[in-house]
Amino acid sequence: MAPVRVGEGERLRSVALPGVTLSIRSRRPAHEDLPPALYVHGLGGSSQNWSALMAELDGVVHSEAVDLPGFGDSPPPDDGDYSVTGHARAVIRYLDAAGRGPVHLFGNSLGGAVTTRVAAVRPDLVRTLTLVSPALPELRIQRTAAPTALLGVPGVAALFNRLTKGWTAEQRVRGVLGLCYGDPGRVSPEAFQHAVEELERRLQLPYFWDAMARSARGIVNAYTLGGQHGLWRQAERVLAPSLLIYGGRDQLVGFRMAPRAARAFRDSRLLSLPDAGHVAMMEYPDVVATAFRELLADAGEPARSADAAVPGEGS
Repeated sequence: MAPVRVGEGERLRSVALPGVTLSIRSRRPAHEDLPPALYVHGLGGSSQNWSALMAELDGVVHSEAVDLPGFGDSPPPDDGDYSVTGHARAVIRYLDAAGRGPVHLFGNSLGGAVTTRVAAVRPDLVRTLTLVSPALPELRIQRTAAPTALLGVPGVAALFNRLTKGWTAEQRVRGVLGLCYGDPGRVSPEAFQHAVEELERRLQLPYFWDAMARSARGIVNAYTLGGQHGLWRQAERVLAPSLLIYGGRDQLVGFRMAPRAARAFRDSRLLSLPDAGHVAMMEYPDVVATAFRELLADAGEPARSADAAVPGEGS
């Protein structure tokens, strides 16, 4: 099996916690005492989804990105819990064990739902919250998002696997890029090849489809929760200054949800990117990094630059 790709300036390590082992991707901090940041990927993604943004924020934060249980290089959780709460619990366990909180917390898609829950139930762990196309409940999902939701129906993932058995990794990656990017043409040939190699590696894992299906089911189940456990109610409880980023060409999270999100998060800033898809931090990492620096400035935190000296359980 091909090794997990580690970009220039990155390292991977494995952290064993009660009930779960997590793979953590990090970058060496440009200076001592930089504030910590943690990034949480979406359904089917991995910590690699954040590599470009992490590089853009060198000198601003000390970046770490987690592979959620069953994704990237993290094995499945011992209890098989792939719910949004289960993933949030894993993130909380890591932050508690590492003693890095409060952190600047980032989440995309499923990771956006997970980090919203973390910020709501453990405000002591979160300094700011940046959400890129967060998977928050929609009364009417987009037609293009329906197949992803259907993965959560028991048996559908196995059926899809059988029906697409003849597809090459290249065909699968093109399909994913077409769904997630506003303009798939922005993906370089090198990045495309890396994505193919990573998917080939992941498809060899015996738990690949189970992790996908159970996590998709977890999103669907989270959408149906009401009361204090509902994601919109938890969004209203978030105290941290929040940056909300939505793409106008997003086929998975409705762009029309941006105003509702801006109203729900009490201390929020909204960035709308008309040409972006579902993964703005991969398509426009420089724009997202600039918006995050502005969030820091608005929150009264210094936005350090790479050449500036720096003074020297949950749910």
